[in-house]
Amino acid sequence: MSEVTITVRGESEARIAPERATIHASVRTDGPDRAAVVERALALAEPVRTGLAEREDAGTVLEWTSKRLAVRAERPWNSEGKRLAPVYYATVDFTATFGEASELSLWVSDVSAWDGVEIGWVNWHLTEQTRARIERNVATAAVGVAVTRAEAYAGALGLADIRPREIADVGLISPGQPGPAAPAFKAREAAFAAADSAPAMEYEPEEIVVSATVEARFTAR
Repeated sequence: MSEVTITVRGESEARIAPERATIHASVRTDGPDRAAVVERALALAEPVRTGLAEREDAGTVLEWTSKRLAVRAERPWNSEGKRLAPVYYATVDFTATFGEASELSLWVSDVSAWDGVEIGWVNWHLTEQTRARIERNVATAAVGVAVTRAEAYAGALGLADIRPREIADVGLISPGQPGPAAPAFKAREAAFAAADSAPAMEYEPEEIVVSATVEARFTAR
């Protein structure tokens, strides 16, 4: 049998418990007097800022940020279609990264009852070092799946000599048949998809899914 081109796809997936949780929270106030609204927002934000700083010193919060006060005004309409006096809104946004879900839950239970505090969404994620290691392992496994499939197809045709021609992210492999030139290996980063976030107000972390899918082309003789 003459030389045969085999094109396959390889997939791999890993599930791992998140190592970090970054939560978004805001302090919001509103009212008819701009100065009073601003003053109240700053006063309500101060204990949040102080509490996060104390937790950072204790090591339960890994890092946190506080944005500058934002103020906007709106003039609502009444039922008769007339514009009313301006209403002012002031907001201070916070983010905080926790290393333990239990510490996150304790903090949320504490501040969610405070006046003006709104708890937002949580982003569950991995450290950069862990993610890089998992992505590398998953990419390697995906390539291994592609090789195994190519070997199976070649074996079914009675061919034993398998040589790589191309490997790429899904949809990036070159079209058409490869020419008779010597085999060349072209490697590109595998396509990774990660489910890093959990629904808002949910503080029991779900596993993070890291996946890789590659397409590969081999020559079998």
